[in-house]
Amino acid sequence: MSAPDRLSALFQAIDSSDAAAFAEHLDEQAVFRFGNAPPVIGRAAIREAVAAFFGAVRSLSHRVEESWSAGDAVICRGDVTYTRHDGSSLTLPFANIFKLRGGLIGEYLIYADISPLFAAE
Repeated sequence: MSAPDRLSALFQAIDSSDAAAFAEHLDEQAVFRFGNAPPVIGRAAIREAVAAFFGAVRSLSHRVEESWSAGDAVICRGDVTYTRHDGSSLTLPFANIFKLRGGLIGEYLIYADISPLFAAE
């Protein structure tokens, strides 16, 4: 699968808030780190953590602006729009690094500051 196709399928699962479909892109021993949060290790643990995050927002939608491949790494940047449970929305920039192992994501690093998403208005 090409890098753009891989990203499209991955973000489709995320934007559908489908933690199980998201986890299918990960290898069993994957490492997932969102910003400065502690890493989550293992497909099942990551699936649970991502499902909990999906429950914290009404919906989300990614727009990938650029992506690059270098060896077994794929890097992308773009914007993500979060819709809160109260119906308000917020768009923030992100950059992700994916390190591939055996055709699946072995390491998933998200660089984004989502603190405004949960800040009191």
